[in-house]
Amino acid sequence: MGFIPIARRRIMTNKFSGQVAIVTGAGQGIGFEIARQLAVQGAAVLINDIDETLLNKAAGQIATAAGGECFALAGDAADINFIQQMVDTAVQQFGKVTIAIANAGITLFGDFLSYPVDSLQNVMNLNLQGSFFLAQRVARQIIQQKSGGSILFMSSVTGHQAHQDLAAYGMTKAALEMLAKSLVIELSPYKITVNTVAPGATLTERTLEDTEYKNTWSRITPMGRPATVEDVAAAVLFLVSPDAGHITGQNLIIDGGWTAVSPSPY
Repeated sequence: MGFIPIARRRIMTNKFSGQVAIVTGAGQGIGFEIARQLAVQGAAVLINDIDETLLNKAAGQIATAAGGECFALAGDAADINFIQQMVDTAVQQFGKVTIAIANAGITLFGDFLSYPVDSLQNVMNLNLQGSFFLAQRVARQIIQQKSGGSILFMSSVTGHQAHQDLAAYGMTKAALEMLAKSLVIELSPYKITVNTVAPGATLTERTLEDTEYKNTWSRITPMGRPATVEDVAAAVLFLVSPDAGHITGQNLIIDGGWTAVSPSPY
């Protein structure tokens, strides 16, 4: 890439200096990369995952990359009491909260005609209830601080295009985009932006367990490859950065053009 002058390098590194972010579902994959990039660019981050071992490993990696501004809090991001605990802990550790990334989510495949009640409840609880109340509790804190801030929900291309066996999951992702639009009315007076990103096929530890995943999505994605976690994180960081301070209620699709043509992977 070549030599970056010191002044320019400092600007790039410290874009989020003074910001405090909560990122759920950050033990690996997209959530981890979002938290890592926020920390590298100057933010203090509280990361969450239900898998404590995975989370502590992630926190160590982020602290090493960013110089230590990372706190790990394991727990269920769908639980309302735990959500409040995340906010309180971030304030105790870092003095405030200014950014929330509601990344935690669950994908449970199933045929609509036989989809079980418990699967629907699990998908709704984490994807919707967890995201809704994280936004609510963080917004309350930001309003109390009078600082302004940013909230971002993790949607999906399945909220735009039908996928086989993903009726429940796609429904929750479409709902998150409507939630972001609705919160423009409620939160703009407090200088809080609310947006969503909708990743398509993305290479993560989970998706790479399927040995055909990369080849299948490379074949049907116009740009010739699935997204990387870096692709998605870059879009997220833009929307919660000062550069996007006048952008709210919007959704950004990161799918290499797949939704423009929508060939089925099946």
